[in-house]
Parts: sequence; structure tokens; C-alpha cells
Amino acid sequence: MAVRELEIKEEFMEQFNENIPSDSINKKVCVFGQGFVGLPLTLSFAFRGCETIGVDVDEILVKQTNEGMTHHTEMFHDVTIKEVLNIELNNGRYKATTDGGEAVRNSNNIIVTVGIPIKEGEYIIDYLKSACETIGANLKKGDLVIIRSTVIPGTTEELCLPVLEEKSGMKAGEDFYLAYASERIAEGLAFDEFANMPTIVGAINEASLKRAIEVLSVVCKAEVIPATNIKAVETSKVFENVQRDVNIAMAQEFARFTEGLGIDIFEVVKLANTHKRVNLLTPGPGVGGYCIPNAYHYIQPKAAEMDVDMGILKLARAKNAELPAFIASKAEGLLCKMGKSLNGSRIAVLGLAMKDYSNDDRISPPIDICKILIEKGAEVRAFDPVVPTKYSFKVDSQEDALKDADIVMILAKQHEFNLECSDLKSFMSENPICMDTKAIIDNNKAIEAGFEYWRI
Repeated sequence: MAVRELEIKEEFMEQFNENIPSDSINKKVCVFGQGFVGLPLTLSFAFRGCETIGVDVDEILVKQTNEGMTHHTEMFHDVTIKEVLNIELNNGRYKATTDGGEAVRNSNNIIVTVGIPIKEGEYIIDYLKSACETIGANLKKGDLVIIRSTVIPGTTEELCLPVLEEKSGMKAGEDFYLAYASERIAEGLAFDEFANMPTIVGAINEASLKRAIEVLSVVCKAEVIPATNIKAVETSKVFENVQRDVNIAMAQEFARFTEGLGIDIFEVVKLANTHKRVNLLTPGPGVGGYCIPNAYHYIQPKAAEMDVDMGILKLARAKNAELPAFIASKAEGLLCKMGKSLNGSRIAVLGLAMKDYSNDDRISPPIDICKILIEKGAEVRAFDPVVPTKYSFKVDSQEDALKDADIVMILAKQHEFNLECSDLKSFMSENPICMDTKAIIDNNKAIEAGFEYWRI
């Protein structure tokens, strides 16, 4: 471990030693939220020499993190996030806690990555508000607060600022500093993108902006881009996410059109994207994760307040929300073609993560597809080697999932899957069906192996 730790340290320092803060005020950082964003962000500050504290309300998560355990699959320069975590724990530059008040009192820079969940189309602001209350009650003169959660535009100034001022008894911009910096990373690339993706920041005044840029520059090697106001940054972040929701909905309609023509949507997209001003997305089994499915719901409340029609965005969100039901219906149709019924059929599902090579199953289309199939009477056995969540329909191996299955659905890629057609078929029932939503299997090989093959 000592040799490995030395190698990692040398690699990190070679990459980032110019970013190590020389002044003590920028060295003490606490981050509220230790999930897919918060943990790699906190560790990004830690391995650049900062004293960091990660705050989370989940006692089990905090205990596991302090023991050096994490289910995250982030990598940075071939170093796993688990290795980084253990090094920083051993060095005393990172610790996790449920005591947010103590963390704020022992820090000069407080970063908030607490999410705003969406339930049945309504946003839940309670967690962010609670974090701000804790922060405000423990703020010190001269502290910096940076909100990095994805929020409804206006939230930082209309919710966070008054709560912080009320609880602290201090004035933002005079007694403490307040800024908003959008989180722009993709899961699986967090360490790299925190460093190399331009960071956009807005603040309530020039002094807050200056302090925020100094702190963000500890981690960000790329440009830290100042905006004229906080709302512009909040809105740009939501727009970044919602445009992908719209583009994915368009890709799904293109897929139905090309299927009707009897041609391959993935080839069509590849051809179209040779145009320098075209960048079509490829279709899949649905839109998952915490960011994109929620994006419209972060825009809609403010749009309604301003009486602004967002009909295209609403339609795109509705179209994408229907995709799991479409996949289930397609399975039913393919089974019918083979003289079978969905009710009573066995369906093997490979991949439960919300996207490829991830362990994140939040708002995951594969989970929704499994539940719909079960409701329709199918026996579902799903395998995903990296998703830690337990489900009644989840099994421990690919073979267990495939045994006597009528359909194999490939819903997310994972490195551990064996997707050789002959191997897949050897475990399955007669006249098997392969539903390949990731275009990962060669069409001709699947047919040669004896599959009824369908690609989204």
C-alpha cells in the first residue's frame, strides 16, 4: 500500500501541484452531500492539500466512508476513488461526519451539493433548506458559501441567502461571501471533469466572486468563468441538462422512423454526424439519473410563475418518461411473434444502472422496465455486477439471469458482461429473443446464433 500510495501521490502532485492553495483560508473546505458529486469533489480538494470534511445525513454512508468503503466507480489516472479515499483518510486530509454544524465551524469554505429531488413532478426543497439552516447557524465572519446543487433558477438568492442571513445574523456580501457554481460533471468522469471542465460561477457581489474563484481554482485547472449574476449560472446549468432531454426524445422518434424503414438508426446517426454542425444522440431504453429527468421540473415552476409556455420541453419529458413502457410493450410484441405470451415468460435483464458503466440506479429506466414487466406477469431476473442496491428480481450472476429465459434484454453496458451470442443462447429457452438497446451485439451474429434480434 505504501508503494502504491507513493505512486498515486507523485502522479497527483505532478498534475496539480500548481493548484495547491498557499493561504490557509482556502485550505479548509467542507462539502455538504457525499454522494456521486460531493465525495469526488471533497476528495479533489483533499488530494490538492486541503483539509476537508464531508457532511452527510446518512449515518451508514458516513460510517462506511470513514472506514474507506465506497460503492462509487470513479477513476482518475487509473486510480480508483476507493484508493484516493483511503489515502486521504490516512493522511488526515479527509473525514466524513453527520455533524454539519461542527464541520462549518472548522471550515472557511462551505460547498453545498445537496440535491433537490423530484417526486411526482414536484420538487422537494427541504434538504437544501435544512443544509442552509445548519450552515447559517454556524457561519463565521469571512466564511464563503458556494451552492453547487442543481436548483430552480432564483433559489440561491430567494431561498439560500435569506436563510443564511437569518440563521447567522450576518449580511451576505459584507460579513460572509455567497456564490453559485454549477456542477457539470458526468458520473464516471468526476475527477477529470472537476479539473478540466470550465467552471461557471456567479456571486452576489464582486468580493464574493473573487473569493469563490480563488477556491474553485484549487480544483479547476480549466478556466473558471465569472458570470454577471447568479441566476444566469443557475439557468445555464438547467438548460444544459434539459437540452439533452429534448435531444434524446428526438433520437427516440428518429429510431421509430428508421425501424419503420427497416434501416439501422445507429448507422443513420453516424452518417448524419459526419456533418460538422450536426451532433445527433443515439437512442436507448430511457433517460435516467438524477440530472436529466429532473431538469424540466426545475424549469417549470419558474416558467409557470412568469407565465412562460415551455411546451416543447414538457412534451420531450413526457415522451422520454414513456420509454420504459414502450420497451415492455415491444417485448410483449416480440414474444407474441414467437407464439409466446409475456405473462409467464422469463426475461433476463443485463444492466440495471441508469447509464453504461455506472453503479447509479437512481431514476433508472431499466428498473422501471423490470417493474412494468413484472406487473404484466413476466418473471424477471436481472443482473448488474456493480449496482449495489438489492431488488427482489436481482440475481447474483449472468448465468442465473439467463437460465431458461425467453428474452435477454441488454439495458446497460458493464465490463463484466459476456455478450458472445452462442454463450447467451446456451442458457436460454428455445427460440430466444435478444433485445439490444445498446447496439452492442452484431445483428448478423445474433441471427446466426438463432436469436430473434431487435435493436432499439
